[in-house]
Amino acid sequence: MMREDNQLITITHISQLATFVTGFGGLVVPLIIWATQKDKVLDMHEHGRRIVNFQISMLIYGIISGVLVIIFVGFLLLGVIGILLLVIPIINSVKASHGEIPQYPLSIEFIK
Repeated sequence: MMREDNQLITITHISQLATFVTGFGGLVVPLIIWATQKDKVLDMHEHGRRIVNFQISMLIYGIISGVLVIIFVGFLLLGVIGILLLVIPIINSVKASHGEIPQYPLSIEFIK
């Protein structure tokens, strides 16, 4: 039987900020929480899926931006990605704490 746990879902969203500490934890930590809890916590599958899609998308955009640094536009794009990686998880963790399914802009839907 699935349980409702908005607190764990909120933590899953906010755990994306681990990127700023480890460089890669923003994908790994939510992925682990999602993989272990998606069958136990109501709505965890939907939240986790959106988080992982967002993180993979931002990784791809970061790689592309890194290449575009050669023509200097990459610096601007890397700045935008950094802001998105900081702001969007915070906004969506607040939404999740209120029971809403948050949206992640610019996400490519790798996992359906």
